[in-house]
Amino acid sequence: MTVKVSWRQALGWRMDRQLLDPVGGLPIAAVVRRLGGVQAQVASSAELAIRVRRQASRPGEVGRALADGRLIKTWAMRGALHLLTPEDGGAFLSLMAAGRSWERPSWQRYFGLTPQIMGRMRPAVREALGGATLSREELVAAVTSQRGLGHLAEGLRSGWGTLLKPLAWQGDLCFGPSRGGRATFMRPDVASSRWGGLPDPDDAAPIAIATYLGAYGPASADAFGHWLSGGYFGRRQLRTWFDRLGELLVEVEVDGLRAFVLATDLDALAAATPASAVRLLPGFDQYVLGPGTADSHVVPAARRAAVSRQSGWISPVVLARGVVAGTWERDGGQVRVAWFGEAGRLPRKALETEVARIATLLDRDLRATLEVA
Repeated sequence: MTVKVSWRQALGWRMDRQLLDPVGGLPIAAVVRRLGGVQAQVASSAELAIRVRRQASRPGEVGRALADGRLIKTWAMRGALHLLTPEDGGAFLSLMAAGRSWERPSWQRYFGLTPQIMGRMRPAVREALGGATLSREELVAAVTSQRGLGHLAEGLRSGWGTLLKPLAWQGDLCFGPSRGGRATFMRPDVASSRWGGLPDPDDAAPIAIATYLGAYGPASADAFGHWLSGGYFGRRQLRTWFDRLGELLVEVEVDGLRAFVLATDLDALAAATPASAVRLLPGFDQYVLGPGTADSHVVPAARRAAVSRQSGWISPVVLARGVVAGTWERDGGQVRVAWFGEAGRLPRKALETEVARIATLLDRDLRATLEVA
C-alpha cells in the first residue's frame, strides 16, 4: 500500500533533514555531505549556508576545512562551483563526466575543442599540475606550450572555466588555496588525502541518488536529473539508475503526486509534522537549488522571479513552514526583509529573532527592517 503524505509533512521532514528545523550539530564536512554539496561561486554565501545549519560555528571554518582537506572546491553539478566532501564528491563528478557534454557538436563548434584535442589537453593539464599548485596563468602557460594547444589560451583564461570543467568532472583538477585573491588549481588527490577517486558511473549513481533523496526527497527522477545537470540526462538513463536501487527506494504519494524516498526514511517521513521555524537562508542556498526554483511547492510560482533573478542569481530567502515566504538582503547594518503578503501575517518576532541569529553568525550589529511585498 502506497504511503500518502502532505506537502506540509514532506517539507517539514526536508527541513529536519537539511538541519534547519531543528538546527543541527553536525561537523562542517558532514553538513556538506548531507546536502550533497554546497554551491560556492559566492564564498560568503556558501559559508553562511553551512553555518545556519550548525548550532555552534566560527567564521572562517570553511576555509580551514578546505586547507586541511576535509572539503574540496570544484566545478560539479550543473557546471557550478561547489564545496564537496573528498570521500563522496567523486560520485557526483563521475555522473557529470558520464554526460560527455564536451563531445556535443555545438560545444565543439563554439570552443573549437574536438575530442581529439581534449584527449591531448587532459594529460597536459595532469602533467602540469602533478603535485603542484598553479595559478590560472601558470596552468595556461604550461598547457599552451604543448604543440597544437596554443589556440586554447583564450578559452583557458576565461573565468567561466568552461574548458576546465570537463577536467574537473573527470577528477583531474580542483581549486587550490587562493593566491592574492586569484584562483589556483591542483589535483584533488593532492588537495586532500581523503580523496576517494571517481567510481564507475553505474556505481556512482546509487550514491548520488541516495544522497539527493536523503536531503531533497520525496522527489522524482526528473528532479534529480535537473539538480544534477539541468536536465541533460534523458529519462531513460535516469529511470535505469533509479531502477537499479530496487527495494532501497519506495514510492510515496505527496498530495496526489508520486515521488521516491529511501526505504530507510519512509517511517520518519510518514511521522513528520509541518515545520514551524522561520529561517533566513543565504543566496544560492541548497534548500532552493535542490528541488529547483521551478518547484512551486518550495518557491511559489508567482514569486519565482523574485528568487531566480537575472544572470542566474538566486536571492537570499525567508522560509516559513518550509516554503519560501519572502526574500532578504543586508544593507550595511540593516537586514531588509520583503515578506510575501500571500504567505500570511508577518511573523515579526520570529523574523527579528532570526535576524539576531544571523547577526551573531556574521559578528555584526544588524537591525531588521520588515515590509510586506
